[in-house]
Amino acid sequence: MHALSRSTPLTVAAVVALAAVFVALAVSLFKLTVGGAVALYFVLWWTLLFAILPLRNQPEHRPEHIVPGQDPGAPALPRLREKAIWTSLFAGAAFLAALAVFPLAGL
Repeated sequence: MHALSRSTPLTVAAVVALAAVFVALAVSLFKLTVGGAVALYFVLWWTLLFAILPLRNQPEHRPEHIVPGQDPGAPALPRLREKAIWTSLFAGAAFLAALAVFPLAGL
């Protein structure tokens, strides 16, 4: 995980690759259209991103790193790239679980 989140291009490539795998699974296993699968995955990804963003954040405690106007609760190390990859994995699991449940619920 840490190796994929070292640079922005690697992180973007990992997120796109994970999304492509989950969308391909949805299209092949659950007979969704590509557009429908992308739309549902995107909604789940975006929703879960806001649930994952506050996890493991610690505010900056070193006074020399705080700039004027900075919120005192702003995270010292937000780990946004790592959280994007975790969001992709959790969104994919939720996505496939939702697709497995929808036919059983008559939706």
